Amino acid sequence: MAILVQNTSAASSAPDTTNKPAMAMVTTLFFMWGFLTCLNDILVPHLKSIFDLNYAEVMLVQFSFFSAYFVFALPAGKLIEWIGYKRAMVTGLCTMGLGALLFVPAASAPSFALFLGALIVLAAGMTALQVSANPYVSALGPEKTASSRLNLTQAFNSLGTTIAPYVGSLLILASAPKAAEELRRMTAGALQDYRLSQASSVKLPYVLLAAVLILLGIVIARFPLPQISLSAKAAQEEGAAAETSIWNARHLVLGALGIFFYVGAEVSIGSFLVNYFSQSSIGNMPEKSAAAYVSFYWGGAMIGRFIGSALLQKLRTNRVLGGAALVACLLVLTSVFSTGFVAMWSIILVGLFNSIMFPSIFTLGIAGLGPLTGRGSGLLVAAIVGGAIIPVMEGALADRIGIQTAFLLPALCYTYIAFYGFAGSRRRGAYA
Repeated sequence: MAILVQNTSAASSAPDTTNKPAMAMVTTLFFMWGFLTCLNDILVPHLKSIFDLNYAEVMLVQFSFFSAYFVFALPAGKLIEWIGYKRAMVTGLCTMGLGALLFVPAASAPSFALFLGALIVLAAGMTALQVSANPYVSALGPEKTASSRLNLTQAFNSLGTTIAPYVGSLLILASAPKAAEELRRMTAGALQDYRLSQASSVKLPYVLLAAVLILLGIVIARFPLPQISLSAKAAQEEGAAAETSIWNARHLVLGALGIFFYVGAEVSIGSFLVNYFSQSSIGNMPEKSAAAYVSFYWGGAMIGRFIGSALLQKLRTNRVLGGAALVACLLVLTSVFSTGFVAMWSIILVGLFNSIMFPSIFTLGIAGLGPLTGRGSGLLVAAIVGGAIIPVMEGALADRIGIQTAFLLPALCYTYIAFYGFAGSRRRGAYA
């Protein structure tokens, strides 16, 4: 999942051609945060087995991570105002590197609370990176091709989310976890030794990631990225817009709810796939093998973005969004009410239809806002907190009624998104 932030202020003084070297350099950032975000789907089953957590408890992984978007999005925007886009990107990368390094003491303890703390630091840096990199990409070339550039960078984001589950399965889920009943029969000393052994598997991958992030930060700091600033006219427009409330834009507010439910549904499904595929009635496979199949879920989003890019040139965005959400809902329901091969592949196919949802909701939400676009974008970014709340809700349901039936919650989320596509996205009044 990538954030799409259209910075109309920066675009107002956009160059005539795209700065390809700068575009290539910044695109690497999209790959990195896609990889790190999706690696959480491997951490969820791993930490669940290590600390003998129920589903609601282990979903605190996603809660901690995605809450950072809500907490740090606005401060990140202020940071950009103070130090500029380039330095904000470097700050974000270094903060992410620190968060990755904090996985070492968390694994050495081992402590679930320390793991959550490391995730919060990692996500704080990622928030700063996303809030700065997305509008920067939109301003690296002509305004009319801004969406094309953002779709291209999102494809690399999806490449990261596709690769991460496979790499994580090899490095983090190398050994099979013990059953919960077996853990409860262990002595305190034996249990501590087991947790230390299992938790140590996260050290190497996160130390390597920390090194890559810090090195990338140094490269970005030394790379001659063009400086982009607000024009005087844009600043005047934003000052005038301060007197207007974004809450009067119905399509924006409903769009924020759409982002909330979309991110919540996407993250909920991805977080439970390893445990879901491991069930005897679904995939009946070990966690390491199940993790490899998660790549198909996220890979579908990458393929879908290319297909969606072509469709959106000929079809109305709201109709494509509504249709994709309806199909996603039907696929989830198919998985809920079936078993084996059908249940497994129907939930994997949801990823294909997730692909166009975030950029479509975002585009429809900020349409017609004019000088309020920046503030409207901020509201939509804050709504990513759905990735923190919906998975915890689904975890609580899974503990009571099972993972399979709990997928009814994402189905409801897709129902709302279909409503937004077909009806809720229509602009009214001054925004029509």
